[in-house]
Amino acid sequence: MKIMGLNKTTLLDYPEHIAATVFTGGCNFRCPFCHNKDLVLCREEQEAISEEEVLSFLKKRSGVLGGVCISGGEPAIQTDLKSFIQRVKEMGYPVKLDTNGSFPEVIEELLQEKLLDYIAMDIKNSPEKYPLTTGNKAINLKAVRTSIGLIKKSKIPYEFRTTVVKELHTKEDMRKIGEELKGARSYFLQVYKESDGVIVPGFHAYEKSEMEEMADIVKPYVQAVSLRGID
Repeated sequence: MKIMGLNKTTLLDYPEHIAATVFTGGCNFRCPFCHNKDLVLCREEQEAISEEEVLSFLKKRSGVLGGVCISGGEPAIQTDLKSFIQRVKEMGYPVKLDTNGSFPEVIEELLQEKLLDYIAMDIKNSPEKYPLTTGNKAINLKAVRTSIGLIKKSKIPYEFRTTVVKELHTKEDMRKIGEELKGARSYFLQVYKESDGVIVPGFHAYEKSEMEEMADIVKPYVQAVSLRGID
């Protein structure tokens, strides 16, 4: 598996767990506001971390860490994702997966084999704005919707989440996202924050009051709607 980063301790990436986060390289999306430019573009000169090095670290931290988050990039493009998760699970770690939901067949297999303990799926925008927001004109919305359905039916904790960008998301987009997620248990609206790692700099965040208004629009559709990243 192409591992391009390892956060050895985090309290943020896996709810209610002290976790390590494994970052995979490469992604089938090019979301302009993504702050993981180096992971998404995954240039050849970037140095990868071997699986064995990561697994060795996790073995040493057994009993200290409470979980492992696998993020990216998009982990589901890794052909050996399943075997890596199996090895992590053999150590007794709960596993959380971050995904854009464009590979439902991967999600389905991992769920069926009980290899995931938590899953977080990014909802990029309302359906008609997916090509613009993901930088992928060939986006397969059916695949995204299939993943939403699989996750909603799963018996594990999950969340859907959207990074809200002033130039890309409107109140009407929030209503349409609510319709797509109808009946979901948990949805987070995340505040956009500019960073050196953004693929296309220059986007802006909504104010707290505006984010609260957007959250109110989604609340009739989803059981729990929360804001994340509000100062």
